[in-house]
Amino acid sequence: MESGNESMLDVYLFETNDLLEHLDDILIESEKNKALDQDSINEIFRIMHTIKGSSAMMQFDSLAVISHKMEDLFAFVREHGINEQDLEDLFDLMFRSGDFLKAEAGKVQDGQPLTTDIGTLEKEINDFLKKISADTAAAAAPSNTAQPAAQPSVSAPTSQEADLLKGESDKGFPFAVHVFFDEDAQMENLRAFMLVNSLQDSGGEFEFYPLDIETDKATAQQIQQDGFYLFFRETKARDKAIPTIEAFTYTKNYSLLGTAPEKQQPDKTAAASHAGGKKPRKAAKQTHAPIKQSLINVNLSKLDNLMDLMGEIVITESMVTSTPALQQAGLDNNFTKASRQLRKLTDELQEIVMSIRMVPVSTVFQKMNRIVRDMTKKLDKDAQLVLVGEETEVDKTIVDSIADPIMHLVRNGMDHGIESKEERAKTSKPQMGTITLAAQNTGGEILITVSDDGAGIDRKGVLAKAQKKGLLTKPADEYTDHEVNQFILMPGFSTNDVVTEFSGRGVGMDVVKENVEKIGGDVTVESTPGQGTKVVFKIPLTLAIVNGMKISVGDTMFTIPIKNILQSFKAKDENIMYDTDMHEIIMVRDRYYPVVRLHKAYHLQTDVTDIGSGIMILVGTHDNSFCIFADALLGEQQVVVKPLPAYLNQFKVKKDGIDGCAILGDGSISLILNVQSLYNAS
Repeated sequence: MESGNESMLDVYLFETNDLLEHLDDILIESEKNKALDQDSINEIFRIMHTIKGSSAMMQFDSLAVISHKMEDLFAFVREHGINEQDLEDLFDLMFRSGDFLKAEAGKVQDGQPLTTDIGTLEKEINDFLKKISADTAAAAAPSNTAQPAAQPSVSAPTSQEADLLKGESDKGFPFAVHVFFDEDAQMENLRAFMLVNSLQDSGGEFEFYPLDIETDKATAQQIQQDGFYLFFRETKARDKAIPTIEAFTYTKNYSLLGTAPEKQQPDKTAAASHAGGKKPRKAAKQTHAPIKQSLINVNLSKLDNLMDLMGEIVITESMVTSTPALQQAGLDNNFTKASRQLRKLTDELQEIVMSIRMVPVSTVFQKMNRIVRDMTKKLDKDAQLVLVGEETEVDKTIVDSIADPIMHLVRNGMDHGIESKEERAKTSKPQMGTITLAAQNTGGEILITVSDDGAGIDRKGVLAKAQKKGLLTKPADEYTDHEVNQFILMPGFSTNDVVTEFSGRGVGMDVVKENVEKIGGDVTVESTPGQGTKVVFKIPLTLAIVNGMKISVGDTMFTIPIKNILQSFKAKDENIMYDTDMHEIIMVRDRYYPVVRLHKAYHLQTDVTDIGSGIMILVGTHDNSFCIFADALLGEQQVVVKPLPAYLNQFKVKKDGIDGCAILGDGSISLILNVQSLYNAS
C-alpha cells in the first residue's frame, strides 16, 4: 500500500474509532437519563453521516451500509421523535450496530476481510424504522391521505417549472437538475436534505426547491409528487454534481432542464400553488474560514522516536559533561556556565517531550461505562460507574497497558462483587451498587483504584479453593487477610466453579498482575466482607527516563529507582539476625526487614562481603519493604531506560529483578533493578 493510502487509512481509523467512542458516550448518558434530547439525536445523525461518507470513500462497504441505515433511522427520529416505549429498543439496536462498526473497524486495522453478510443487522434496522414509522403514522392519524401522483414528464419543463427556472435564472442559477426518488424511499424531504449535504461536502454554491426540507414534513409529499430541484450557476458546477446525484442511494431518475426558457405566461395560480408562495432556498456555500489550530494528531511511533532521541541526548549530555579532560577544562568559568546551561535546556526539552506523551486516563475510564451498562442487563443487577480523577495524565504507553487490567477488574467487580438484586435487598446498602474508578497523581507515581461496594472477598471460599489446588503451606487460620487476598492474583485461580460468559476460567487476575508489573507497577488487593473490594495499581508516570541511585557490587553497576528508596545506612555484622528459616533480617526503627545481598542474588564476585564494609539500602514498594546490601553508593543520576536484548527473555531475567539497563555518561552500562521482582525472586 502506498504511503499516501496508509496515511488516509490511519486518519480514517482514528476518526472512526473516535466517533464510535463518542457514540457510546452519548448513548450511555441518554440511556441513564431515559431520554434522547434533540442535541444528542443531531450528534448521532452527524456521527453516522461522517462514518458513512468516509467508509464509502475508502470502499469499506459493510461500514458504509450499516452507518447509512443508522443515519436513515436517526433522520426519521430527528424529524418525528420516538415514543418512550420504543426508546429502550432503540438503545439496544444502536449499541449492537455500534459494536458491529467497531468490530469492522478492527478488521480494517488488522488487515482482515470485512463481513459480507450484513443482511440480518440491516433487516433489524429496517424493521425497526418501519415499526416506529407505523407508530408515528398511527399516532398522527391523519383525516385523509393523498395518494402519490403519477410521475410527471421530465422531457420538457412544465409551465410551473418554467416559472421556477425563470426566477432562478434571474438570480444567476440558470442550470437545473430535476431529481425523483424511489417510491420506497420514504421521508423524501430528509432524503433530499441528505443529498444536499452530500453536494455541500464537495463545495460550490447552489440552490434547491422546495424549501424547509429539514423542518417541514409537508415537503415530503410534495417531493414525492413533483420531484426535487437543484439549481447551479454554471454547467460545470451542475456536471460536477451529477456523479453525486447518480450515486445517491435513493435516486430513481433525474433530468437536466438546461437554461431557463424565455419568459412564458404560466398559470399564475398553479405556479403559486407549486411554489407555496416562497422562493427557493439558497444552500450555504462551503467556505473554510481560517481557524487557529490548537490541537493536532500525531502518530504514536513518531513520539516514540522522539522519546528515544531525547534519551540519546540525555546520555550524550552526560558523556560530554563527565569527560575527565573536559571536567579539568571546567576550571574555565565559560565551560562551567555552558555545561550548566546545556543541562538546563536538556531538562526542559525532556519535560516537554514527556508532556507531549501524557494523556488523561479518561480515555480508558470512559470505556468502562459500556461494560457496566451491558453487564447490568445481562446479570440483572443494579449498578453504576463512578469516575474520580479521570483528568489525571499518564504516559500514552502506560494508558494503553492498563486498559485490559482495568477492564478485567470492572468485570470482576460486576460479576463477583456487586450482589444480585435479591441479595442486596437483604442488606442496608443502597439498592444500586457502585463500581468506582479513581486515579491520583502522588508525585512520582500514579495510583489507579478499582473498587466496588459489593459483598467483598469470601475468605473461607478463597482458602478452600487454595487448599484444593495445593497452595497452602501452613494452617488456614494462620493466613492474614492480606495473604488470602493475594491468592486471587495467582495463575488459574478462580472461586467460581461454573464457567460463565464473564468468569470461572481462572484467567484474568493473574493477567492483571502480570501486565501491571510489566510497566514497573505493582498490585494490591484489599477487601472488607460485606462492604466491598478495592484493587490498587501503583504505576510510574513514564517508562522512558527515571531518577535513580547508582550502586556498585564488585565490577557490576546497578540503578535503583529513587521512588523505591526509603533510607540508606551503614550496619554492622552484629546487627544481622536470622528468622526461623535462617534468612538474614535486620532491625530498622523497631521493625525487622529481610536482607538481600546482591552479590549472592546474582552470583557476583566482590571483596565486600562483611556487612560493615558495604552499604544497606532500605527499599520498598506498595506491598513489601526489605534491605539491599551492596558495596557502595555511587550517586544519584537521571538515566534512560533501555530494554534488555530480546535473546535474554529466555532466561526470564525480569522475574529475577532486572527491568532494563541504562547507558551512563562514561559509556558504561548499569542494570536497572525492579524492587518488587527482586523481592519475589529472593
